[in-house]
Amino acid sequence: MYTLNCKGRLLVIDKPLVMGIINVTPDSFYAGSRQEHITAVLQQAERMLTDGAALLDIGGQSTRPSSTLLSAEEELQRVLPAIEAVHQQFPAAFISVDTFYSRVAKEAVAAGACLVNDVSGGSMDEQMVTTVAALQVPYVLMHMKGTPQTMQQLAVYDNVTTEVLDFFIQKTDDLRRQGITDIIIDPGFGFAKTATHNFELLRHLEAFSILPCPLLLGVSRKSFIYKTLRITPAEALNGTTVIHTAGLLKGASILRVHDVKEAVEAVKLTAML
Repeated sequence: MYTLNCKGRLLVIDKPLVMGIINVTPDSFYAGSRQEHITAVLQQAERMLTDGAALLDIGGQSTRPSSTLLSAEEELQRVLPAIEAVHQQFPAAFISVDTFYSRVAKEAVAAGACLVNDVSGGSMDEQMVTTVAALQVPYVLMHMKGTPQTMQQLAVYDNVTTEVLDFFIQKTDDLRRQGITDIIIDPGFGFAKTATHNFELLRHLEAFSILPCPLLLGVSRKSFIYKTLRITPAEALNGTTVIHTAGLLKGASILRVHDVKEAVEAVKLTAML
């Protein structure tokens, strides 16, 4: 069991939780996740919470391969109104902000977010770690090489599981020394990793249980699923559920998903095994 201090409220992870993805973007890879208007954001948030989401992850920047990099100011214009509206409408909801900018993290937490999800692991903004430490909120540490614009050229490993695990061992120790106490680890499926690397990580996912941190699995509708099946992201729900099930059986603590209802069902059924 894990407990995370989210601005004075405890998020207890005594069973796998589901984190719903809300993309305030026009260009995320899965069209069904894009919400550009506050009304649509609130409707999606309500649906996800009703379906059993424990957290909502709100992001304003696509991090798909070769995506266009937005400035912190542009990202703030997208995410702050969404976070403020969701926090006001659903004050009990645990809101995560998906950003690699320290300024966005700080303003998002002030607006109602209580967790920072950083795909860069602190590598794209040197102020991120000290900012999160000062905010005293949980931090999702993801593994990625380079940036979303360059990562696919850096997908080279001798042993992907060992290298990602070594990264987490070193980085979590560094984060704790700098004052971040609640850390969630995310192996970064699809980020500077080929389909072969993704399946290799999944095959050995239980290796990450040596770290005293919740493990986040972010595989929802990703290309290693739909390309393997030769389908589209829109058709990849069934494949996603299969991978979620495998991940749950190997120790995943949080599923970051586009489709909350189906993920919650996977958690319930897997718990019976």
